[in-house]
Amino acid sequence: MTQPLTIDFVSDIACPWCAIGLSSLQLALSRLGEAVDVQITVHPFELNPQMGPDGEDIVGYLGKKYGRTPAQIAETQAMIRERGASVGFAFGPRTRVYNTFDAHRLMHWAGIEGRQLPLKLALLRAYHSEGKDPSDHDVLVEAAQSVGLDTAKALGVLRSGQYAEEVRAAEEKHRTMGIQSVPAIIFNHRYLVTGGQPVEAFEQVIQQILAEV
Repeated sequence: MTQPLTIDFVSDIACPWCAIGLSSLQLALSRLGEAVDVQITVHPFELNPQMGPDGEDIVGYLGKKYGRTPAQIAETQAMIRERGASVGFAFGPRTRVYNTFDAHRLMHWAGIEGRQLPLKLALLRAYHSEGKDPSDHDVLVEAAQSVGLDTAKALGVLRSGQYAEEVRAAEEKHRTMGIQSVPAIIFNHRYLVTGGQPVEAFEQVIQQILAEV
């Protein structure tokens, strides 16, 4: 018997663990097959809300934010590439960190258009795999086009500032829920799992939730 499952995926495009977590989650769902009828909704979270338009060098940014040395950062990035490869996500060279607010506005619109998850995946690849700037409107429109969204409408959203209030309200909602790091994955509006968990961990959590329904 197929059981419904809602998943609220709170994340940021700038977050490598979000790319790993989403890929891992999708693999877990594919293993469960027809046992679940899943609805995934992506929600915004900004790791770098004060980031300027030109972004920052990633080594300097991470060193300043977390107190890590360049060697420690290189070691972490190697581990992230390995974890990504294990769930089918290829990390390329990421040399800068960018503001992602406009990308979140575009994803809000993509949700209205029914193409939110494909756009999220396209933007994660654009930044983490290809090293593109997710604050650049050309990059955002290109990603929108790649998933079948209207490019003129996408550009209109970006230039107009539409959905800024909606994105900020969503971010505030999750902050008041106590979410301070991402990815944060909420199952059936009740069960919270954080971090880029292994496929088996997501699969086990989902099976336990389904058993309780």
